[in-house]
Amino acid sequence: MFVDEDNITELAVQRWATAHSPRLGELMTVLVRHLHAFAREVQLTEDEWMAAVEWLTAAGQACDDKRQELILTSDVLGLSTLVVQLNNRFAPQATPATVLGPFHVDGSPTAPYGFDMSEGIEGTPLFLTGKVTDTEGKPLGGVVLDVWQADADGAYEAQLPEIDEARLRAKYRTRPDGTYCIRTIAPRGYAIPMDGPVGDLMRRTDISHFRPAHVHFLIDEPGYRKLTTHLFQEGSDYLDSDVVFGTKDALIIPFTSRTADTAPDGTTLDTAYLRAEYDFVLQPG
Repeated sequence: MFVDEDNITELAVQRWATAHSPRLGELMTVLVRHLHAFAREVQLTEDEWMAAVEWLTAAGQACDDKRQELILTSDVLGLSTLVVQLNNRFAPQATPATVLGPFHVDGSPTAPYGFDMSEGIEGTPLFLTGKVTDTEGKPLGGVVLDVWQADADGAYEAQLPEIDEARLRAKYRTRPDGTYCIRTIAPRGYAIPMDGPVGDLMRRTDISHFRPAHVHFLIDEPGYRKLTTHLFQEGSDYLDSDVVFGTKDALIIPFTSRTADTAPDGTTLDTAYLRAEYDFVLQPG
């Protein structure tokens, strides 16, 4: 059969329907239909097709063990948040999930209750406290909270090539009563990396390239649904225009100013600090 504009889509669908995995066959045949429909709707030109190929090539070349430009691409297109929503339909009382982001680093060091994961990095001291429970309110002891964040300049460890050790990231474990205490510094809102293909594309729009101040959490406890989420500082800039669509009302909490006194970890501080409290509720799975 000769290929023409009218039959190319069905021919491609028929070929991909031969996939050995039924799920792969479903994914690829639907993808072909949508890609072809997109090309037809916008009357895609050959120059535009080549520009897209070159852009995707550059995005792939920008990826390394510390940078994931393709995850960033998914984030700014809203795809990451959509996938999170589709796959994390938790009970109303459970902590909502949001995007992982491109800067998570595996293998963070374990840290005791109240450990300062900022380890002297400049910034306003911040204590994050609370507990982890299930949806029935039962405290969960021994749960690991994988925590990471940007520094006071908005930079993550993964963006700093000169850093070869853990920086502003650690794994905390809840006490038997489910409580946790994290010491760090107050995060700041920051711009996503604008020095790569994503930045080049976004500069051609009026889209804000900033994220509001937040701290990342990953909780993967056996018997419960994996939770990837953030805590956002109430009143911070860009809450309504988060470039990766990650903000949720239930994750916005106050960071309360405290004068020099006994800190939540029992130490005495001679400087003012911030305190934020949040109870994580895990969805049984």
